[in-house]
Amino acid sequence: MKVTTGNPCSHGAHSHGFLGQDHARNERRVWTVIALTTAMMVAEIAAGSWFGSMALTADGWHMATHAGAMLISALAYLYARRQSKNARFTFGTGKIGDLAGFASAIVLGVAAVMIAWESLLRFFAPVAIDFNQAIAVAAIGLVVNLVSAWLLKDDHHHGHDHGHSHSHSHGQGHSHGSHAHHGDHAHHGAHAHRGAHAHGDHAGKDNNLRSAYLHVLADALTSVLAIVALLLGKWNGWSFLDPAMGIVGGLVIARWSFGLVRSTGAVLVDAVPQAMDLSTKIRSSVETGEERITDLHVWQVGPGHHAAIVAIDSTAPKAASFYRQKLKAIPELSHVTIEINGLSGA
Repeated sequence: MKVTTGNPCSHGAHSHGFLGQDHARNERRVWTVIALTTAMMVAEIAAGSWFGSMALTADGWHMATHAGAMLISALAYLYARRQSKNARFTFGTGKIGDLAGFASAIVLGVAAVMIAWESLLRFFAPVAIDFNQAIAVAAIGLVVNLVSAWLLKDDHHHGHDHGHSHSHSHGQGHSHGSHAHHGDHAHHGAHAHRGAHAHGDHAGKDNNLRSAYLHVLADALTSVLAIVALLLGKWNGWSFLDPAMGIVGGLVIARWSFGLVRSTGAVLVDAVPQAMDLSTKIRSSVETGEERITDLHVWQVGPGHHAAIVAIDSTAPKAASFYRQKLKAIPELSHVTIEINGLSGA
């Protein structure tokens, strides 16, 4: 026996483009910062070659690696947007940004190790420092990185995500003995109405933008530490502070890298952030004296978008639209599949 609920429709009847609400704007921000960084890189390398300044030339090539790392984020935005309607991505391209963020976190971690290692070597093999020139280069780099950080700051993380609500359902079912299974798929859409603030650790946050932001923030941190060390070295002759600050900076950046690896890795392996506790929200919305959730899967499909598969045992099964309506109260859910198991003889 096969019982179906809901209004059947084809897979192609709705979009699975679960991109972040600010995807286009964030993409433009990253490209702007790349352009700014590249211009600074060219200026420093040219000036360093013209004036014979190794400090300017070295910082220019450092800017080149910095721009290259952010290119990962920019290309991820571009690819996710262009492939958002590709049917091969059955849950959309929203997680491509997390993949790019994970790769950027690895690059950031490698940079942290290199900074700390180079600084450690300088303890044993000090080099002569042109304090005035080095301070000027660090100051220019700091200004560029602060502007870049301001451009990449995710200032809409705690805002509302407004849009239009629409849903589609697919009916499917099968039976196992005395249990009648009613399958229903609910899709709240890529522009589902968000009536509440996003909750939890990095809930709805664009990890791709966050990775680019951490790159410029790490560069700004190294500039600040360098300026402090160079000023004290110039005034007090404390040359040892330069490599010491490098080690401190490397450790701080490594910590940021680990945090980014952890948050992006959790998304890639479909782990729900604990602080969001979507499972508890879903259970409290659905379970009653008559209904009990027997199987539940929740995972992130894009910034601010989560999917769920909910299997419900009920002694008095209702239409799948009844449960779907309850789950619409959870703003983080954008894609829901419901299976209802009617318990006969209960």
